[in-house]
Amino acid sequence: MNQPHRRMPSRAEDARRLAATWATPVIVLLAAADLWWNAEDVKTYEVAWAAAACAALALRRRFPLTVFLIGVPATLFTPLMVVPFASLYALAAASRNRQLLAVCALVSAAADAAPWPLGDYAHDGATRTLVDFAYLIATAAAPVFLGQLVQARQDAAERLLEVEEARDHERQLHAQNLLARERAQLAREMHDVVSHQVSLIAVQAGALQVSTTEPRAKAAAHTIRELSVTTLDELRHMVTLLRMSGGDASELAPQPTLADLHRLVDGSGIHSTLTGELPADLPAPVQRTLYRTVQEALTNARKHAPGSRVTVHLWHDPDRIGVTVTNTPPSRPATPLPGAHLGLIGLRERADLLHGHVDSGPTTEGGFTVRLTLPYAPEAQPSGRRPSHPRD
Repeated sequence: MNQPHRRMPSRAEDARRLAATWATPVIVLLAAADLWWNAEDVKTYEVAWAAAACAALALRRRFPLTVFLIGVPATLFTPLMVVPFASLYALAAASRNRQLLAVCALVSAAADAAPWPLGDYAHDGATRTLVDFAYLIATAAAPVFLGQLVQARQDAAERLLEVEEARDHERQLHAQNLLARERAQLAREMHDVVSHQVSLIAVQAGALQVSTTEPRAKAAAHTIRELSVTTLDELRHMVTLLRMSGGDASELAPQPTLADLHRLVDGSGIHSTLTGELPADLPAPVQRTLYRTVQEALTNARKHAPGSRVTVHLWHDPDRIGVTVTNTPPSRPATPLPGAHLGLIGLRERADLLHGHVDSGPTTEGGFTVRLTLPYAPEAQPSGRRPSHPRD
């Protein structure tokens, strides 16, 4: 599968990153200037606390709530503007707790409107404080709304990026689906046309080999038939590969053989037993078909019959070879799993390529069995190869 395309940063993103880098020192300097401008008739400890609140703005992105709480007494001591605005904005941009933001806005407005010291105002001063508080609530709401707007904009940008990546992934899946369809169509053409023609050549060559008495003609017919059979084996192998919908990794991976059956059964994740044996000189396509049949049967047993016991029995006689996979009834309910129900169809197609067949169905005990049967003629194998019986 192709690697996802990595989007290069745009000039706007570079500008935003540069602005974020310089924003912190600029805001701290503005807060310090604001403190210097409003520091008349302010006590030393009040100035020190306000200066600490200005310096804490450098950490507003990492600890927004803590920075806001530090700035509340500073707003009470001195009529600061930058500290409450910047701390509220940072908190609103980082938090999704609307109730917390509302409480913080009210606390900031109250600290800005309350007199300090608290007992210096008379009754009319308290009334004026309430009026100022009403106006300052709107002032405190501004950085909260602005921070929430920036947060929503960032969420929208992330969502758009996710949608873009999802569409890119869908395009890749669509391209792979088209490739799989083309491969399947090519496999059908090779199977239905090329294999059929080569089979006819092999049949005619075999008939000529039997009917002729000329030694050179008989040898030539034998050679033609052997080459046709070899070509059929290779064509069937190519058709099997083309029918796979996987990528290059599945095509280039080593193909399984009968020697891998023990490891397959032992690693199936269910209680399974392998019995019987088969000749070691079977052609590679036959070994792959036997392996894939056992693999699919074990997978189905694991999915649809959890807790069952599976027996994998290899068998052969003078004319046939095969494997029978039988599982007992499940010992616990099966979890419904999605599937395309194409496993057994694929097994039947594989067996059909080798002139065999697959039988499957429930057993009388409540289990399930899958039986693969393939033709076998060991006496006709020259140099360890068994000629296939070509189709008509």
